[in-house]
Amino acid sequence: SINKQLGEQSDKEPTENGSHVGAKGQEVSVQAECVPNGDSALPTRLFRRRWAIVFLFSCYSLSNAYQWIQYGIINNVITKFYKVDGFAVDWLSMVYMLAYIPFIFPATWFLDWKGLRFSALMANALNCAGTWIKVASARPDLFWVTMLGQCTSALAQLFILGMPSSLASVWFGAEEVSTACSIGVFGNQLGIAIGFLVPPMLVPNVNDMEELAFHLRTMFYMSAGVATFLFVLVIIVFQEKPEIPPTQSQAQARLSRPEEYSYAASIMRLLGNKHFMLLVVSYGLNVGCFYAISTLLNQMIMQHYPDEEVNAGRIGLTIVIAGMAGSLICGIWLDKTKTYKQTTLIVYILSLVGMLVYAFTLNLGHLWVVFLTAGVLGFFMTGYLPLGFEFAVELTFPESEGTSSGLLNCSAQIFGIIFTIGQAKIIEKWGTFAGNIFLCIFLLIGTIMTGFIKSDLRRQKANQQNEAQPVNVS
Repeated sequence: SINKQLGEQSDKEPTENGSHVGAKGQEVSVQAECVPNGDSALPTRLFRRRWAIVFLFSCYSLSNAYQWIQYGIINNVITKFYKVDGFAVDWLSMVYMLAYIPFIFPATWFLDWKGLRFSALMANALNCAGTWIKVASARPDLFWVTMLGQCTSALAQLFILGMPSSLASVWFGAEEVSTACSIGVFGNQLGIAIGFLVPPMLVPNVNDMEELAFHLRTMFYMSAGVATFLFVLVIIVFQEKPEIPPTQSQAQARLSRPEEYSYAASIMRLLGNKHFMLLVVSYGLNVGCFYAISTLLNQMIMQHYPDEEVNAGRIGLTIVIAGMAGSLICGIWLDKTKTYKQTTLIVYILSLVGMLVYAFTLNLGHLWVVFLTAGVLGFFMTGYLPLGFEFAVELTFPESEGTSSGLLNCSAQIFGIIFTIGQAKIIEKWGTFAGNIFLCIFLLIGTIMTGFIKSDLRRQKANQQNEAQPVNVS
């Protein structure tokens, strides 16, 4: 029966341990790994389709992340058009964080029980709906409509943020899983980068409200067109999981998960894992700082460099592009070295250093210095994102990757709201330097907490538990 399964697949790559699948109907030799009870697990195998799946995920994650920051980076333009204050516009960003907190547990439950394809369909349906609602909001008296559209898009991210580690584990081999997770995070970061760059170019700061409405409507139509196209692609292309698991840990997970699996019990086990909980808090502190900086970047830059909203967007772009490079480098490094604790701690320390440098140089009056320091900050702070996901999976295996990632993201959203509101108030009263030092204090706390996390790499132990035993399957 195994031979029948293997023979039906014509687009296979070599297995994780080097064996190949023959043409349909042929007898093949594969590597089967042993599970603890001595029986042979399903053979591990990699499918070329995995690259299409992770690329498509990255694309719709990009679409959703773009919408998160598209208002904040033109805060001054949006306040003028809708005749609201800056804090109301900040909420167009913070609603993404707020929506995540109460709904993350239902969303991760759906990911556990309905799987990757259901989550992908839900994410794209909500994301697409949000973009079309915004198309109807390009009138000065319809701020509530644009908020409704943003809330709908915010619900879509519930089915996106926790997926990179799950998708990587389900589809990718042990030597590429961290890289795949980084690619998944890469799409989200690229969306933020485009969100920093494009809105200031599409929506110039003009005084004619009709012209401004036209520019906003153009931006909204572009978002809606992309989201609709991606929704159709997901319906056609996105697959739940490969027919044969890619790693021994996934093979064991498929065989061992009982029908009476309890999501509530899984949550309780995670909450009782003290090293994971240290990671949850430290991850939230780091990513919460990134959310606050991204949301308030326009206000910080405009305070020191008036009429530079386009360059504010470019600085945001620099932060995220540098972070994308950091994410990919960190993902590849983890796959090569498996040094999760050491890499996470070093990147955290360098995030703190980058934040301090940024805080002390923002008000020097030289935009090129801000570009440089923002790039350094982004490389490490945004590069930390996939490290947290992958370290969490290692600490919590065999619990659901979606559940552990969901708790990390929930922590990030909570701290993101707190830091955004807190930093905004501090900037208003004492200036940008005090606001940035406020974030540095919490990054220092997160660095110390990361140092106390024990490197218990459970997934690696599962993959290395038994040497591969060659068997002939016919």
